[in-house]
Amino acid sequence: MKLSEQTVLVTGAGRGLGSAIARAFAAQGADVVVNYRRSVESAERLAAEIGGLAVAADVTQADQVETMFTAAQQHFGKPVTTVVNNALADFSFNGDARSTADTITWEEFDAQFQGAVRGALTTTQRALGGMRSIGFGRIVNVGTNLFQNPVVPYHDYTASKAALLSLTRTLAADLGADGITVNMVSGGLLRTTDASSATPEAVFDLIAASTPLQRVVTPEEFADALLFFASPWSRSVTGQNLVVDGGLVKD
Repeated sequence: MKLSEQTVLVTGAGRGLGSAIARAFAAQGADVVVNYRRSVESAERLAAEIGGLAVAADVTQADQVETMFTAAQQHFGKPVTTVVNNALADFSFNGDARSTADTITWEEFDAQFQGAVRGALTTTQRALGGMRSIGFGRIVNVGTNLFQNPVVPYHDYTASKAALLSLTRTLAADLGADGITVNMVSGGLLRTTDASSATPEAVFDLIAASTPLQRVVTPEEFADALLFFASPWSRSVTGQNLVVDGGLVKD
């Protein structure tokens, strides 16, 4: 299915990376559902800008996700064809302020697992009925390169994204027969999102110097890669993790 024929739900699209992803899909002619949890003003501005629909929902809560999908169906008159699981539990990429191995709590891990894994599972499960009805679906999860290259050991965040990669691959194996692909796009530090705004400039410089491109990837560049997994050119690709970090991670 062409991108211009699709209805795309981007979770956590009210700001930061999610906004860039929503704009990228809208630029290709897709109908876009701008999901947000608290960023109502920025989400509504974005939806108005791209001709999309802004819907508030905590993606870890099944009843709120149900309401969001119903609103999307009623507004666009067709099911959601692509889900981008981008929503992030509250987190600040500030290595100086992170919880270390001897201080981190299970509650911190649980918060990240709720946001990354439970959120993705909840939206995916709700999308399946519509996707199966048309024999087509695309799930794209947003991951990280930190479990391959823990330049800063964000224990809770990294563990949750590693679990999300495992879910990506098991869902791909489970849903392939339904014409539904499930993939992940993993980035490194992005310049600059709300989450990375606390990152010291020296860290950006270090990462840029370590990449073949000699710069830090932007949210817009990262968003471009997600378009591939929703497009017709990825019809035989599933269960994969594409790292988009300027060449920093090689495997």
